[in-house]
Amino acid sequence: MKSRLLAGSALCAAGLLFAASAAAAGKKADDILLQADQVVYDANNQIVTATGHVEVDEDGRMLMAEKLTYDQNSDTMVASGHVNVIDAKGNVAFADHVTLTDRMRNGALEGFAALIGKTGRLAAPRARREQERYTTAWRAAYTPCKICNKPGQRTPVWQVKSYRIVYDQLKHRIKFHDATVEFFGVPVLYTPYMTQPDPSVRYASGLLTPDLGSSSTIGYFLRLPVYIALSPSNDATIAPLITTHGGDVLESEYRQRWMDGGMWLQGSAGFNPNGGVSGTQDQVYSHLFGSGRIPVSPAWTTGFDVQVTSDDTYLKRYDISQLDRLTSDLFLEGESGRSRFAVTGYFFQGLRPTDDNRSFPVPLPLVEYSYIPLDHLLGGQFRFDFSSVALTRDEGTDDQRATAEARWRLPFITGDGQLITVQADARGDVYHIDNEAPLPPSGHFVERAMPYLGLDWRWPFVSNRSGGDAFVVEPIGQVVLAPYGGNPPNLPNEDSASLELDENNLFSFDQLPGEDVVEGGPRANAGVRVDAILPVAHIEALVGESFRLKADPEFAPDSGLAGTQSDIVGRFSVKFPPYIDLTHRIDLDEETGDVRRNEVYLTGTYGRSSLQVSYVQLAPSAMTLGLDSREEINAQADLNFYRNWQAFAAIRRDLIAGEMLDSEYGLGYEDECLAVAVAYRRKFTSQPGLPPSTAVILRIGLKTGDQPILPFSLFHQDIFSYNRP
Repeated sequence: MKSRLLAGSALCAAGLLFAASAAAAGKKADDILLQADQVVYDANNQIVTATGHVEVDEDGRMLMAEKLTYDQNSDTMVASGHVNVIDAKGNVAFADHVTLTDRMRNGALEGFAALIGKTGRLAAPRARREQERYTTAWRAAYTPCKICNKPGQRTPVWQVKSYRIVYDQLKHRIKFHDATVEFFGVPVLYTPYMTQPDPSVRYASGLLTPDLGSSSTIGYFLRLPVYIALSPSNDATIAPLITTHGGDVLESEYRQRWMDGGMWLQGSAGFNPNGGVSGTQDQVYSHLFGSGRIPVSPAWTTGFDVQVTSDDTYLKRYDISQLDRLTSDLFLEGESGRSRFAVTGYFFQGLRPTDDNRSFPVPLPLVEYSYIPLDHLLGGQFRFDFSSVALTRDEGTDDQRATAEARWRLPFITGDGQLITVQADARGDVYHIDNEAPLPPSGHFVERAMPYLGLDWRWPFVSNRSGGDAFVVEPIGQVVLAPYGGNPPNLPNEDSASLELDENNLFSFDQLPGEDVVEGGPRANAGVRVDAILPVAHIEALVGESFRLKADPEFAPDSGLAGTQSDIVGRFSVKFPPYIDLTHRIDLDEETGDVRRNEVYLTGTYGRSSLQVSYVQLAPSAMTLGLDSREEINAQADLNFYRNWQAFAAIRRDLIAGEMLDSEYGLGYEDECLAVAVAYRRKFTSQPGLPPSTAVILRIGLKTGDQPILPFSLFHQDIFSYNRP
C-alpha cells in the first residue's frame, strides 16, 4: 500500500512514520523530521520517497536535496540533486549523490565538496564518511584559499592535490597520501605523506615555513623552524640555521602563560669554523634572551628579564638582534593601592667596541619604595619615596646610596580658570664611597639635604567657533625656590648623566634624571602651549625656556642648561588623521641661535601604502653619554602599487660623513593565504670581527585560515599529538 502526502502534512506524518519504524526495529525512537514538496510512503516495503526541496533533520544533522529515498528496514538514505549535508557541529558537505546509513552518520558521497572551518575547501570525485568523524576522499584537492568565481581566476593561490585525503574531524587534522603542493596551479613539492591542522585550529605542531637567503658574512643559509604545541598554555620552537660560510646555529624559544603571569626564553648556540678577525678561527657562540612574571600573591610579583651573549658580534652576525647594550634584571615587587615596593638586581653588558664591561656597575640590590595614600593630606596630594642602591664593579668606584624624599602637592582652580599648583619637597641622601681617591671633602661618607618650594601657574584661553573649530592658548609659568649647592665635589654620578632638556621635562620642578645630581638655587620656567583643533587637522605647539639667578657649575656648556638662561626648546606637531602626522622637536642656543638638536618625524599613510621619514641632528653632548655630533636621516616606504603587491625600501644615512649606514629594498606579495617577500640588505658599518655585509633574504608564509603560518608535518605519525581548535 502506498500513501501520497502533500507538503502541508508531510512534515508531521513522515516524522511519525520514521519514529514508528525505528521503534519496531528496536532502535531509539527519535523523530526524523522531513519536509518536501511531495512525499510517497510505501507501507509494505517501508520505503519513503520525497521529491522537491527535500529537507531532513535528525538529531541536529540535516540533509537537503532534490530527491530522497529512505529504506527504513536497512536505515539507508539515498539522496541526489544538489545535496547538502550538515553535521551536528555545523560542517557542510556538498555532493551530487549520497548514500547515508546509521541515521545519517556514515555514508558514501559522489561529486563531493566540503567546507572545513571558515576557509578550508575540500573537493573529490568520491568520498566516504565514517563514524561521524572521518571523511576519506580519493583523488582530492584541498586549499584554505578563497576561490574567485570569475572565469580564469578559479585556481587558488596554493593547494594540495592528493591520491587520498583523510580528514579527522575530532582531532581537526587533515592527512594527505601521495600529495603534491601546487602554487598557482604549478606543482612545486611532492611528498608521500603530509599532515596539517584544519583552518579551525589556532596552532599545532609541525614545520613552519623556512627562511632562505645569502649573506656576504655567513654565505648561503637556510633556517627551518619546527613548532611544538605542548599544551594550551605553553609551546616551543626549534630552528636550526645552516650556512655555507658561517657555521651552524641552533635557535630555540619556549613560551608559557599562566594566571596573571608568564615567561618566554629565547636561546641559541652556534659553531663557526670561519670566525675571528682573521676568519679562520673556530668560535662557539651562544645567547639567551627572556622575560618572566610570576605572581606570588595578589599583591606580590617576582620576575626576571635576561639579555646575555657570549660574543660582541654574534647577535648582529646572524641577525638575531641589533641591540648593542644588554640589560638583565631580577626583581620582587609588591603593590597596595597606589603604593609600591620593589627590590631589583641589574646586570649590564655592552657590545660596542668602546665598551669596557669591567667598568660597568652592578646595581645589587636596588630598593625602591613609594607610599601614596588614597586620602589627601591637608587638602593636597602627599607622596613619600625611598630608594637605596649598592653599586659594585670590577674596575672603578664602588658606592652605596640611600635617598628619602617627601612631597606635598596642592592644585586649585580660580574662578576665572587659572590652574595654580603649589608643591613642597624635601629630600635627603646618604652616600658611602669605597674608593680611596679622589673623595669628596667629607671623606667616604656624604650626607646631603635639599628642600624646595615650587609654584606652577597655567591659564588656558579657549575659543570655540562654529563648525567644530577650537583654539587653546595656554601660558605656563613656574617658580622654584631652593638653596644653592647640594653637589659636593667628586660625588659619583651614576644615574644622572643622561640629561636632555626638552619639552617633556622643561616644566618639571626637577629636570634632572636619577638621584645623584640635584638642581639647586632659585629658578623659573616659562613658555606657552598653543592647540588648534580643526575639522580636518590638529595643530599643537609648545615652546619654553628655563631661567636661574646664578649659573650652576654642574651643567656643562653643551648641556642646554648652562648659564642663567637655558636653550629654547619646543615641539610642533601637525596631524591630518588618518593620513599625515608631522612632529618637529627643536633645541636652540639662546645666545647664538645655533641649533643644538633638531628632530623631524613624518608619517604618511594611505590605504596599504605608508611613508616614515625621520631627521635627527644632535650636537656633541658630554652630559648625554658622550655621544659625538650626529646628523642622520632615516626613511622607510611601503608602496602598494598593484592589488596585493608591495614594494618597500628603507635607508639610514650619516649626513655628516656623507655615507650610508644601512639600506634595504624588497618586493612582497600578500593575500589571505600567501605571503612572499624578497629583500636585499646592505649594512655599511663595521666593527672588529664583523665587516660590512650584504644579504638577500627570501621568506614564504603560507596561511591556513586564521593561522599566519603553515604547520606541515612530513612524518608518518604525529610527533606531538596536541593541537587545539
